[in-house]
Amino acid sequence: MTVKIAVVGGGSTYTPELVEGFATRHDRLPVGELVLLDTDRERLDVVGGLAGRMLDRLGWPGRLTLTTDTDAALDGADYILVQLRVGGQAARNLDETIPPKWGTIGQETTGAGGLAKALRTVPVVLDLAERAARRANTDHWIIDFTNPVGIVTQALLDAGHRAIGLCNVAIGFQRQFADFFGVAPERVELEHVGLNHLTWERAVRIDGVDRLPELLAAQAEMLASSVDMPAELIHSVGAIPSYYLRYYYMFPTVLAEQHSGGATRAEEVTDIERRLLEMYRDPALAHKPELLTKRGGAYYSEAAAQLVASLHADTGDIQVVNVRNDGALPDLPANAVVEVPARITRAGASPLPLSPLAPGPRGIVQKAKAYEDLAVQAALTGNRADALTALLANPLVPGWDTAVPLLDEMLAANLPYLPPFATHA
Repeated sequence: MTVKIAVVGGGSTYTPELVEGFATRHDRLPVGELVLLDTDRERLDVVGGLAGRMLDRLGWPGRLTLTTDTDAALDGADYILVQLRVGGQAARNLDETIPPKWGTIGQETTGAGGLAKALRTVPVVLDLAERAARRANTDHWIIDFTNPVGIVTQALLDAGHRAIGLCNVAIGFQRQFADFFGVAPERVELEHVGLNHLTWERAVRIDGVDRLPELLAAQAEMLASSVDMPAELIHSVGAIPSYYLRYYYMFPTVLAEQHSGGATRAEEVTDIERRLLEMYRDPALAHKPELLTKRGGAYYSEAAAQLVASLHADTGDIQVVNVRNDGALPDLPANAVVEVPARITRAGASPLPLSPLAPGPRGIVQKAKAYEDLAVQAALTGNRADALTALLANPLVPGWDTAVPLLDEMLAANLPYLPPFATHA
């Protein structure tokens, strides 16, 4: 029996990678219909055109549908992938440029910028999930790649939806270590622990043998270069931090870099997307261009297609996902969404039991999780007081004197995307 997959935000420049991932797994994931949904018809046609040519080249037997009709996209869907961006790159640029003016880091998923994005995004995704509950198949899954993934997934699960959050950090590390050791990626299993964009690799197992001590002893400089942090820091932590830990461990350095000027990441991505869309318009192009690797989100298609295929095929393999803790990490409540290895079956993702976090990571994670819970509440209420409480709890926000004017500017700048806050104003 074939399945229907709906991609919300199908006009994303990521989409060619995603459709390739589905097409190359047709033996485990027989997709009868792949629907690309987007509100921007022109962009959808450009991206969908390339997707169609790629699928034809690969001999994919399913049907590709392009639509701006949300209900039609969700009708009878088995899997719904969410990769939308409320406000586009322009809103992301606000996330990156407003916080540094008030003495803190500007980034779209962490810190104050991450809160702004959560406030814009959570209500939209929850509305989409409620529509899916009425129109999709009863046992459908929502796979969220929309940032901030941990917060969005927490909101979805708290509301009772069948959802799994997905990030590309773990699969990126897996591919890096597989290349280093000269083995197939599936032979590499990571003990990847923490919250989305706040994780450490505590073990790198090749065929069940932990090779992390060897990496730390002989390849610390290589590891340091890959995450842009000092080798001494990695030795001190005793684990490999994700790149996003740089915002926490090297706050003054990152803030100074942001104050030094130059293009923001949003501006860089806007330019890359413009160039990609120009390429996608070429009717002779039937493969993903090399430039797509510079867009970010490396291996996202692999992670997403692998997750959906494993859910459908009931394979029981281990993947790193964002899922309810359920006791996996003893340091956090059972209902907290964490990013950890989990066994994937048709019933969902079951997190593997893990040992407690070391004191240093534990302190950061527990504070960040408290902030995430407060961010969900603020996104649901649209109340300034709730948003201020969340911002004050964020580990990257220095305190009250920063939080109050920062929040006021962020809310004013984002008001077109925050109707609940306008109502409370």
